Amino acid sequence: MSMPPTPSMPASPPARSGRPDPYDRTRSSRGSESAFGPRLHSALQARGPLCVGIDPHPGLLGQWGLSDDADGLDRFATAVVTALAGEVAVLKPQSAFFERHGAAGIGVLERTIAGARAAGALVILDAKRGDLGSTVQGYADAYLRPGAPLAADALTVNAYLGFGSLRPFLDAAAGSGAGVFVVTLTSNPEGAEVQRAVTSSGRTVAGTLLAAVADHNASDPATGRRALGSVGAVVGATLDHAGEDLDCGGPLLVPGLGTQGGTAADVRRLFPGLLDRVVPSVSRSVLAAGPSAAALRAAALHQRDELLSALAAG
Repeated sequence: MSMPPTPSMPASPPARSGRPDPYDRTRSSRGSESAFGPRLHSALQARGPLCVGIDPHPGLLGQWGLSDDADGLDRFATAVVTALAGEVAVLKPQSAFFERHGAAGIGVLERTIAGARAAGALVILDAKRGDLGSTVQGYADAYLRPGAPLAADALTVNAYLGFGSLRPFLDAAAGSGAGVFVVTLTSNPEGAEVQRAVTSSGRTVAGTLLAAVADHNASDPATGRRALGSVGAVVGATLDHAGEDLDCGGPLLVPGLGTQGGTAADVRRLFPGLLDRVVPSVSRSVLAAGPSAAALRAAALHQRDELLSALAAG
């Protein structure tokens, strides 16, 4: 299947009108409705509960008739953004698939983030970063500082050097109106070795992180005036059971729908009472419909409508 020509993505968002913009993060989040949590809530209400991952792995590039190089990557990402950024609430580029193409791939990622946000989607950059001290500050500057070339609306992070190691991410997000998603419970079998391990407090590692996220959201002076905190958790859709209190006061990013085996019914089963803050994420089962823009939109909207129906029934 050959790839049709695709328009280039804008380098920066267009000028805004005078109307309130749920995607605007130009003001500080402290006490402001421009914080990520309220913006995400507004986007999910307006466009439905769906995040589509942008995962240009080599097999998918080949399926689209594209070369496995920076040019093929650019054409793939541009096609996805053009087809979906005006339709879905959230797009989630997986940084690794851009990084594997070196500096040119990072340039594509910059344009992908800017183009998606300019077209109206919120962008969660899936990079799962984590480290200590000045290194974390460097990551925070790269991904959460307004005006940075890779600045996204939110970032996935790892807290396995301790929740306190995330402080530069949390401070940067609070100051800029961005969000952070902390990896807590994943669907891969190996994850349980660490995530389900019991700490000296009697809690599991995952439970400890979820409680820390909840405490952080509760301590934010603006949280009491918001429907949703801006720090959330990543919880896989294909878990047999959560076994933890998932009410962390923030959004729940739920990957694993579609090709990975998760269903809308799984989302309803795993998150009772929390469905209004769930962000279900699907990648390959939508992306495999490309390169046709119409087919990509149809696949994404089918997933969205299935989720709307299932979550309403819950």
